Amino acid sequence: MTTQTTATVQPDAQPTVQPATQTGGKPTIRFYGGPLVALLPLAVFLGFCIEFFVVLKAFDMGVLAMAALSALLVTALFVRTDGGTKQDGAVTQDGATKRDDRAAKRDGAASSRAHYWNAVYAGVREATPIVILLLAIGMFSQLIKSANLSGGFLWIAQHVGVSGGLLSALIFLFVCIIATATGSSLGTMFTAFPIFYPAGVLLGAHPAFLAAAIVGGAIFGDNLAPISDTTIISASTQHYSGDRRSTADVGGAVRTRFKYSAVAGTATFLLLALFGGSGSGSVAGSVGSAGGDGMTGGAAFANSAVAADPKTLLMLLPVALMLGAVVLTKDLYLSIILGILSGAGVGLAAGILGVQDIVSVKDGAPAGFLFEGVNSMMSTVILVIAVYGIMGVLQAAGLLDALLSRLGRSRFGASARGTELIIMVGITVTTLLFGGVTSASMTTFGKVCDGLGQRAGLHPYRRANLLDGFANGLAVCIPFLSVFVFIGSSLTSGYAENGVAAVSVVELSAHMVYPALLFLVLLGSVLTGWGRIYERGRGE
Repeated sequence: MTTQTTATVQPDAQPTVQPATQTGGKPTIRFYGGPLVALLPLAVFLGFCIEFFVVLKAFDMGVLAMAALSALLVTALFVRTDGGTKQDGAVTQDGATKRDDRAAKRDGAASSRAHYWNAVYAGVREATPIVILLLAIGMFSQLIKSANLSGGFLWIAQHVGVSGGLLSALIFLFVCIIATATGSSLGTMFTAFPIFYPAGVLLGAHPAFLAAAIVGGAIFGDNLAPISDTTIISASTQHYSGDRRSTADVGGAVRTRFKYSAVAGTATFLLLALFGGSGSGSVAGSVGSAGGDGMTGGAAFANSAVAADPKTLLMLLPVALMLGAVVLTKDLYLSIILGILSGAGVGLAAGILGVQDIVSVKDGAPAGFLFEGVNSMMSTVILVIAVYGIMGVLQAAGLLDALLSRLGRSRFGASARGTELIIMVGITVTTLLFGGVTSASMTTFGKVCDGLGQRAGLHPYRRANLLDGFANGLAVCIPFLSVFVFIGSSLTSGYAENGVAAVSVVELSAHMVYPALLFLVLLGSVLTGWGRIYERGRGE
């Protein structure tokens, strides 16, 4: 039985959250319209996601945070408030018994609403470790961004003297390293496209393959980096059996998933080197001639808005220290501290950073990577808090238990392989529904993955790796349904005057090599059992 947090309230009192055994008990929340109304917050959340990310193409994590909070507020209006205890007895002349009945109904209504919000609080309480980690990691991530690490790779690109497919492969490798260092997929894309895309195409790289290489490299880092929000969410949602306080450590999850990323990444590098040069077609043809005019790497990259600086490659030292500490100590907080201290030290000593880049005030506004790192994570933090609140409502309404019970009794749920196939389909569909926003899909489906995996005895590392890997697989390749494809395509536009054509969402989707290979590698792992580990006691 899984220990969960639920609410204990008194009428007209402030809600309080106390630990109790919830799973397997009777639902504590009832809704007008029946139990399925508990799915309303997910429906409202999903509606906002589709409207803003797919229809309006407004890509902002703040929108998702607003959507999740709005969903909770709307659903609160449907909580049944007619559950008060009716008082029996004769009606006296002064109507005392009627007044007692009305008071009991008011108390019952207040208690029902309090139970709803207590369920939200109980869900949010489970998000506390993730929230603290995200805020701390934001500081280190912003440190690396402030140090202009991408400028070091731009300097390498100017001097390697390669073109065509090999350049596409090298750019994929560069972006993988940058994304792993910063832990931000979308942030890496916004940084890498202006640097590498137009220059790479002018040097003979196939436009669609090059764009897909940049997107794939960003996804590689997002899936593998210990400081990535998705890595933290995937690990922190997977608990050890019988211990709700203990989750998969990030270092162990990264260590055990590296082999999948390495196989898919190596295959992607080779395929890009072979096929990533300019080919036939309108887009490739229009830019292929531009790359054949003898333009050198230095000339092609000369117009980049990012300054090429080999010194910034020194910032790979604190990145390596942080990654090594995570794997060796399994203490992410200690690793972040070491990364920030060493990064600030190296940056100051090398002249890459100034004291004002750490913390300062500019034009009356706070600045520096410490503040900006925390500030950059606020939308994601609010999103995680709100989605966990939604999961708390589903838990209290009994829907999560019902779903886990039905899936567990299915033919697939009877075996470890079948359970992993359920996880594969579940997280893939959830990610599609959320427009490829993997942090939201993993937070939403994480509880289901946790419950199913525990029933099958799968180790939390294995569950976390399947959750994160399949979320970053085929689901992020679908045109018109993936934020990665939309943003990647939009970032290829604006270079027509230089002879560099844009790549459509359909073209980009068809050339997304790395996510497709990662999906196939993980599917092979599920079918063959490669890398499958079971929980024994605490799993050590």
